[in-house]
Amino acid sequence: MIGFGAIGREIMTTLSRLGETGTMKAVLVRPGREAPGAVHELPALIAARPQVVLECAGHSAVKQFAGPLLRAGIDVIISSVGVLADDEVRRELLDAEQGGGRALLPAGAIAGLDGLLAARLAGLEEVTYTSFKPPHAWRGTAAEQVLDLNHSEAEREFFAGSAREAALAYPKNVNVGVAIALVGLGMDATHVRLVSSRNVTDPLGRIEASGAFGNFRFDIFARAAADNPKTSALTAYSILQCARLGGALPIAGLCSQ
Repeated sequence: MIGFGAIGREIMTTLSRLGETGTMKAVLVRPGREAPGAVHELPALIAARPQVVLECAGHSAVKQFAGPLLRAGIDVIISSVGVLADDEVRRELLDAEQGGGRALLPAGAIAGLDGLLAARLAGLEEVTYTSFKPPHAWRGTAAEQVLDLNHSEAEREFFAGSAREAALAYPKNVNVGVAIALVGLGMDATHVRLVSSRNVTDPLGRIEASGAFGNFRFDIFARAAADNPKTSALTAYSILQCARLGGALPIAGLCSQ
């Protein structure tokens, strides 16, 4: 695993509860940071010979470590999906897959991706993803530059645009939107709305899609991680179950369709 923040700690707690801590070969963290099986250099992580690495450390970690891991023949499940809005990053990862590793998208935290993927073949014409979070969950993000977190309205939309525009403007907050774009209509044709809402206590994501297949709407209300109100607690379990049971989506396949 890469990183030992809120997501990484939840994964280790769950492995302990399942009696599977022995499956975690090593955790790559910065020098001076502690973690179970901590290593501080990428070669040490590769030397542990993991079958799959769980990325839980942000966009910079994907850019720095995912390519070399893929070239070493190791699969990488990417939680910081928003980084894939960068075409150059995607190209680099797909090139690195020539080493035998696969870049994988965890789907479990986003209900509806399987239906969206089917709709893409059946005839998908419009997709909108709306992220509702309580005002305090936008604190410490780029939203503070355009949003008064003390707004009096029940809800205030502060961004509407494409998934690519959203990822560039709010790189830490649009992982789900980018995942939906990869599975559906792409970065430029997928609509994203960001809303500060006093009607929710935790993150609520809404996927709306329509086309020749018909239409659907999925609402995903997932409790925030205890240590990070910006992140759904379900994220950690999604990544872990992808590693334990499979089910992650190959990014190469999504980008080639």
